[in-house]
Amino acid sequence: MRLGINLGYWGLGMDADNIAVAQEADRLGYSVCWAAEAYGSDAATVLSFVAARTERIDVGSAIFQIPARTPTMTAMTAATLDTLSGGRFRLGLGVSGPQVSEGWYGVKFDKPLARTREYVEIIRKAMARERVVHEGANWTLPLPGGPGKPIKLTVHPVREHIPLYIAAIGPKNLEQTGEIADGWLGIFFAPEHAALSIDPLKAGRAKTGQTLDGFDLCPTVAISVGEDVKAAADGQRSYAALYIGGMGSKEKNFYNQLARRMGYEQAADEIQEKYLAKDYAGAAAAVPHDLIDATALLGTTERIADRMQAYADAGVTTLTLAPAGFTLEERITALRTGVEALERAGLA
Repeated sequence: MRLGINLGYWGLGMDADNIAVAQEADRLGYSVCWAAEAYGSDAATVLSFVAARTERIDVGSAIFQIPARTPTMTAMTAATLDTLSGGRFRLGLGVSGPQVSEGWYGVKFDKPLARTREYVEIIRKAMARERVVHEGANWTLPLPGGPGKPIKLTVHPVREHIPLYIAAIGPKNLEQTGEIADGWLGIFFAPEHAALSIDPLKAGRAKTGQTLDGFDLCPTVAISVGEDVKAAADGQRSYAALYIGGMGSKEKNFYNQLARRMGYEQAADEIQEKYLAKDYAGAAAAVPHDLIDATALLGTTERIADRMQAYADAGVTTLTLAPAGFTLEERITALRTGVEALERAGLA
């Protein structure tokens, strides 16, 4: 099992530290460094910045938002980043959510599965340097009746195939991800509930006559190091409450639905109710300790090593760490502990 690092969002006052974290991950042999985007920092600029200051570690988008860019623009960005980084780019995609898609990008959040499939089809054509011709429900290239003509990408990526990942949570999206992607980007993944994600991914792979062999299962998990497991878990409460309670509307929150599928229906209701009422402290307090402990790496190196073994046993191939803490020292400690725990578990 390989390790990754997720820098999250940029522009939160820790930018210099983020570079130091990426460079330390590079030195320690981490496999990939991911950057996120929502409606603040964009991932492409951050990744080019990180790639210029590292040597070996891959850089990946987790995620590029599908409503933010046309598919051919995404192909251009991926090819450029792969070239500038010397063949170290991984393309992660996701549909975002209805509030961001419609409120920030002005793109209707409808039929996300069909949109994602079509988006990937166009990217695959462009990245293969075919002349792009496509007729679908969301994109038609070239536009009919005008001066447009089929065009092919002029940039030659370093590699013939840039790995393509999709962030997916729901069963249908997971199945499609197994069918059309090279890897999966997960969140709030618990080894004890691995089947909720792994079974649909397997079903999607089976549709194309493939197994999970060679398919990168890559969840992001928080890591918080310390003797006091409860204190480490409490440090993750606000993060969990934000996603389960506030990411999306009451009617459509993918993370809330995931918590329900994991058996936390009552807690999911309470967290969302309090969060949407702006009782953020109450929402955080309502997150069950067991949910945090199941979906994060908490405690001593030995305890974290045991949990890493559980993730490996569940089929995870790249475990991406999101270090807790706001100081550089805390984050670097978490990085180094991740490597030590991986070695202790015999997974390095």
